[in-house]
Amino acid sequence: MKDQIVHFATHHPKRIMWLTLLMTLLAAAMIPRINIDTDPENMLPADQQDRVIHDRIKEQFNLYDLIVVGMVNDTDPEGIYNTRTLSNLKTLSDRIEKLDGVIAHELMSLASVDNITQEGPGTIRFQWMMPDDPKAQLQPEEIRQAVSRLPMFNNTLVSDDGKAAAIYVPIEKKDLSHQISQEIQAIIDQLPPGDDYHITGLPVAEDTFGVEMFIQMAISAPLAALAIFILMWIFFRSFALITAPMLVAMATVITTMGLLIGMGFTVHIMSSMIPIFLMPIAVVDSVHILSEFAELHKPGARVRDTIEEVIRNLFRPMLFTSITSAVGFASLAFTPIPPVQVFGLFVAFGIVLAFLLTIIFVPAYIASLSDARIQKLAEQHHSSSGFKLGGILGGFKSLAAGSAKLVIAAALGLAVFSYYGIQRIEINDNPVRWFKEDHRIRVADRVLNDHFAGTYNAYMVLRKDSSGLQQQYIDQLRQLSRQSPAVKSLVDPIVDREQNFPAMLSAIIQQADNALFDAEGEAVDALEQLMALTEDIQARSKYFATPEALQYIENLQQHLAQQGLVGKSNSFVDLVKTVYRELRGGEPAHYRVPETSNQVAQTVLSYQSSHRPYDLWHFITPDYQNTAVWLQLSSGDNKDMSAVLQQVDDYLQDHPLPDGFSMQWGGLTYINVVWQEAMVQGMLKSLLGAFIMVFIAMVVLFRSLVYGVLAMIPLSLTIALIYGLIGWVGKDYDMPVAVLSSLTLGLSVDFAIHFLDRARSIYQETGHWGRTLQLMFDEPGIAILRNAIVIAIGFLPLLAAPLVPYNTVGIFLASIMATSCIVTLILLPAIMTALQRWLFPHRQGAQS
Repeated sequence: MKDQIVHFATHHPKRIMWLTLLMTLLAAAMIPRINIDTDPENMLPADQQDRVIHDRIKEQFNLYDLIVVGMVNDTDPEGIYNTRTLSNLKTLSDRIEKLDGVIAHELMSLASVDNITQEGPGTIRFQWMMPDDPKAQLQPEEIRQAVSRLPMFNNTLVSDDGKAAAIYVPIEKKDLSHQISQEIQAIIDQLPPGDDYHITGLPVAEDTFGVEMFIQMAISAPLAALAIFILMWIFFRSFALITAPMLVAMATVITTMGLLIGMGFTVHIMSSMIPIFLMPIAVVDSVHILSEFAELHKPGARVRDTIEEVIRNLFRPMLFTSITSAVGFASLAFTPIPPVQVFGLFVAFGIVLAFLLTIIFVPAYIASLSDARIQKLAEQHHSSSGFKLGGILGGFKSLAAGSAKLVIAAALGLAVFSYYGIQRIEINDNPVRWFKEDHRIRVADRVLNDHFAGTYNAYMVLRKDSSGLQQQYIDQLRQLSRQSPAVKSLVDPIVDREQNFPAMLSAIIQQADNALFDAEGEAVDALEQLMALTEDIQARSKYFATPEALQYIENLQQHLAQQGLVGKSNSFVDLVKTVYRELRGGEPAHYRVPETSNQVAQTVLSYQSSHRPYDLWHFITPDYQNTAVWLQLSSGDNKDMSAVLQQVDDYLQDHPLPDGFSMQWGGLTYINVVWQEAMVQGMLKSLLGAFIMVFIAMVVLFRSLVYGVLAMIPLSLTIALIYGLIGWVGKDYDMPVAVLSSLTLGLSVDFAIHFLDRARSIYQETGHWGRTLQLMFDEPGIAILRNAIVIAIGFLPLLAAPLVPYNTVGIFLASIMATSCIVTLILLPAIMTALQRWLFPHRQGAQS
């Protein structure tokens, strides 16, 4: 069938070109509908348990994603505690509150929080730290003293050294963060000089990455294509001929991305790299065809006959390299990360499309060229002698044939070296580190986390299960109802109506209190008994308003503070201790957990008369059965967040949660850990599965278990070397590195398939391994080396991108191509030379 397809393409080239153009244009028409999403939360399915819990925590405690704005004054001896800096802070805070998308009443800065002081015995006063009324404004030194007495503000709103102040900007949606940060920067640009300003936070880092990623999609891929084009011209010296693989690559990329967007998929961090991954794969087979065509075509021969012969020679290795590459990427569909699944499946589709275009469009294109162009190509090819690559290949051949055992021993040594390097790999990622060191977000992250407790947030939530207490109360209600018709008529409708236990208790107390006004005789005693029972149960259900619970949380916070990774933690306990201190007289000795639940209730009641009573519910739910501890970390690295989780687990081993307690986690820093672990585990499983499938494909292709194993050697050693070097140089195993394992799988086996398939074909003609080896290092070897050079050097422009994942892809593509090429051209022939007696039939003259 392939012969008929190629025959049709070479005899009807214009039809093929018009069909290809039509397909590409239809796909391109979908691209304006692009929808970009860089929210790492969407790395997890919407119904994933940790994500559901995270969303529930945000809703339950009225938590919002935060942009962190920092102002630093290192020049004034008083730091930020000077009139000009504080005035700038006030102006900036007030203007940020007016921005669309900012939740104004939740904004936190010195300009929008209360100073808490003692008003008199048993009473406290809440006064704006920086009021609008100039007559009521505190002096800088007074603000310094006030902040030092309020632990929840110290090292959160103002740094310990007094050199920096922070504004926490809550936003309605994360995808507004870049826009809002730009508007904040515009406000900053209008402020009087003298202070340094920085904007950071995970939401703004993620959204800004999306904006810059979109720009890089339009810059990096074309730059890489240009570099590949130039290199191919150097090798083939024919603009007309090398246009074919570039058109194949462009059609593949545009069609694949158009299809992805047209089907309604968002362009995530992963899918933005599809053009980068498809470009080398789409070009590889075309370079093999051009090399073979330039070698086989002789003056006077018909172009159609030559190109059809080339496709016959290369069809099988090209088909299997495409299948194995597609399998490598399609295996990503088995990961539990939706964006990775989409990425893998569409790259696999693109690989298959590139193969089809290569065997249909390229022959049609070459057949459409004039005889003069083809003749000129042949003359240039034979005169250039492979652009001096023959000398390099000659050295490879001498090394492989003359020092086979040494080469094999060196490969084993590299395998051992790689094994120990892989043991050193650290799984870690951080969206802020997707930017280069000198990027404004990286600079802001570094400066502010040096000054403050941390700009990375995680939430540790403790819950108390009240189901046992509820059942106990219902049983006692039933007993009272049997004894008193008045109680039964009052409680039965409420119990049937109210599903929420705290609401049920409140309703029963209210109704019983009202009923007592008209009750007589035994009903009075029964209702009073009901009131007493219900009030007791209500007090006991408010578990996190008890000193015992607060003391447990305080101890846990102190443990985390001693470990060093958590810069600071804020909780309901800190709020209660602060208010309680002022109620008791303001002495430092009274900054402690109250002794009774009634005293805790008094602190809560007092705080509710502040200007920001709603801040209370960021730490405790109104039923006092759930409480959140806000952790501030100075590092957003997953390994540091994982270490905090382990520290908490270790503490719980020694200090188990009380009966009925449970703990949950939320916050962007925690969610990043969840999707990273899911991705790594999924990648390892998909890589193993793809490895097995590729091995089976190799055995089927060569109809030989031995050749199947040989084909897997360059792949295995390349993967081992690349990841071994990652471990030795200390590069984190992050998102782009994990995904590159699929590219390694596809590209590494490509060269091996071409080498082994051509070697067997040539051996069938020569019957002599030495002669076969000589011929293998002619055209087939040159084609392999050309491919490696084109792709390796062609993608080095990615190193100039301001985004680290693009840099990683560039350097790893170059490393993968170089390593797999060298392993294929040196190690494979060395092994085949050493094992030639077993690999080839015993024919006369077969041995070298």
